[in-house]
Amino acid sequence: MEIREILSDQRAFFQSQKTKNIKFRKIYLEKLKSLIIQNEELLYEAVYKDFGKSKFDTFTTEISFVLKDIDYYLKNLNSLSKPRRVKTNLANQLGKSRLYPDPLGCILVIGAWNYPYQLSLSPIIAALAAGNCCILKPSEIAENTMKAMAKIINENFPPEYLYVFEGGIDETTQLLKLKFDTIFFTGSTKVGKIVYKAAAENLTPVTLELGGKSPVIVTKDADLQVAAKRIVWGKFLNAGQTCVAPDYLLIEESVQEQFLEMLRNYIKEFKYDPGSEQYTRIINQRNFQRLIKLIDKEKIYDGGKYNEDKLYIEPTILTQVNWEDDAMQEEIFGPILPVIAFQNFNIVLNSILELEKPLSAYLFTNNSEEKENFMQKISFGGGCINDVIMHLSNENLPFGGIGNSGIGNYHGKYGFETFSHQKAVLERATWGEPNIKYPPYSEKKFSWIKRFL
Repeated sequence: MEIREILSDQRAFFQSQKTKNIKFRKIYLEKLKSLIIQNEELLYEAVYKDFGKSKFDTFTTEISFVLKDIDYYLKNLNSLSKPRRVKTNLANQLGKSRLYPDPLGCILVIGAWNYPYQLSLSPIIAALAAGNCCILKPSEIAENTMKAMAKIINENFPPEYLYVFEGGIDETTQLLKLKFDTIFFTGSTKVGKIVYKAAAENLTPVTLELGGKSPVIVTKDADLQVAAKRIVWGKFLNAGQTCVAPDYLLIEESVQEQFLEMLRNYIKEFKYDPGSEQYTRIINQRNFQRLIKLIDKEKIYDGGKYNEDKLYIEPTILTQVNWEDDAMQEEIFGPILPVIAFQNFNIVLNSILELEKPLSAYLFTNNSEEKENFMQKISFGGGCINDVIMHLSNENLPFGGIGNSGIGNYHGKYGFETFSHQKAVLERATWGEPNIKYPPYSEKKFSWIKRFL
């Protein structure tokens, strides 16, 4: 089917009001959950073909997120969809004021390749829960997962309600020329700007989930063993191809040598070997070549080896790094961890402030003053104190960026709100209204209205 025809059919279906029915939404959310469970092996096989991710990692970082999202909306959809009473000001007495969550209409979701199920299906689930029709364009870079999602959804959902559109840059460009009621994009800042510009042609609102250089700071007052273990896990999960992974490490100089040794030990303990259950390969040659250019051989503390045929880069720690190094000029998005030592905590916070606002930021310390300064000074999308990445697993927290790292957020009720319009309605009584606002005007009325308003 032509994509214009599908979008036209979705508009007609949305206008039929069927998607606004809560029971209708729940039926299809439950259907999607059932299809994911039934096709779990197909989903595992596809993501393994794309970049060798294990079932364990695919379930914990993707499938479980998607199933949890569906369960959240099935449980909370009734309350999320209810009109919400708000205060009515004096000028509108006697009256009642309410906010009605209203679905936006026809949604375009453009997914990312690094977590192809989670970053494609989680926004779709929120959009369907809010009562919208959706077109999903997964990333063509993870081709097998794109085809798996298309098969599962297009064979089981009416295209006028939910449809997966396969293809690459040309197909995405074609989609962006069409008028949607909102566009949700996950990917790089560079492509995000293209999406934003295209959306502006149709005055289409956007949610952009982008990235950036997310710092992790470790001070001498941290539990160093816990910090090392959690940073190694978070940094090298998915071979570093995670938008909220710690991008670079800022370590207090007095504990640097001790901490680096801990990092090295955990890398060894976690067995990040090529083809292992614990590790994935780099998604393609283009990203592989980009990453190996960031490895300064003179600054390798640990790792640094790679295999081009297997698209494998071992976990690599770079030391003696400065802010001007190549590895500090762009988001790494791979298994390379630059390390910068610092002596003064507040000075290093100021150094972070000079960069673009990151998607995430992390601090390891047990010093309450350092925690307070970190929270007060640094602007970022979301993050953790004494952990990494785990904030996005809490559906009660919004997930999204700020500035160059994104616009808008989702997860839990925030996803429902992203794909809804808060329709504001005032209902007035038809009695008891003074004539003070109606003509003819007078000095006396003007005097009263100034007091009243």
